[in-house]
Amino acid sequence: MEINNKYYSEMEKFEIININDGDKYDYLGNNDIIVDEQGNLKALILNCNRSKFSLFSKDEFKEIEWDCVKKIGYRTIIIDVEYEELK
Repeated sequence: MEINNKYYSEMEKFEIININDGDKYDYLGNNDIIVDEQGNLKALILNCNRSKFSLFSKDEFKEIEWDCVKKIGYRTIIIDVEYEELK
């Protein structure tokens, strides 16, 4: 069985997309990941601020459990989260 390792330096350019509603949450490098003591990925922290001009807007962050990550593709990370869980 072949192991497919992905490095964060490569993944930071991956776009995060929710398959439930098609929303895009920018690139992984503009969001964050929670890793436990054993090195397991636990959650994504998504910056839900849609504005490119964040001078007058406050940042809004949502924590998404790693179980919601359905696929890590060639250039995307696909998540499956209900609208009510994000907003």
